[in-house]
Amino acid sequence: MFHTIIIVGNLGRDPEMRYLPSGQAVTNFSVATSRQYTGSDGNQVKETIWFRITAWGKQAETCNQYLKKGSKVLVEGRLNPDPSTGGPRIWTKNDGSSGASFEVTASTVRFLSSRSDDTSSYQGDEPGGHAAGDSDDIPF
Repeated sequence: MFHTIIIVGNLGRDPEMRYLPSGQAVTNFSVATSRQYTGSDGNQVKETIWFRITAWGKQAETCNQYLKKGSKVLVEGRLNPDPSTGGPRIWTKNDGSSGASFEVTASTVRFLSSRSDDTSSYQGDEPGGHAAGDSDDIPF
């Protein structure tokens, strides 16, 4: 059996790379996907889902070299459940509400932002735009 997940979103912060004692590179970064819609009560609803991505080997080194906070990426990979719950990782936001993040091991990472994209032009959490929320809300 097989499963795959495809995520398109923006990095919530710069990637973090380390090397295992074996010499293999591993890079972690967070990606937020967001959407906006009108709820049944007529109010605009903004929804953001966080994914924690792990890339390995040469792909990890390339991600660390070229990605930065705000970069738009497409990630293909497999979903990894939290070992203690079997689901997403649950955490508490600064405002006291619950949040969740999903762990993904990347098989492919495609860079969708060009080097000339200016991330300082962030306009909020528009669908397809940069990640929503304060950086304090990022669970990792």
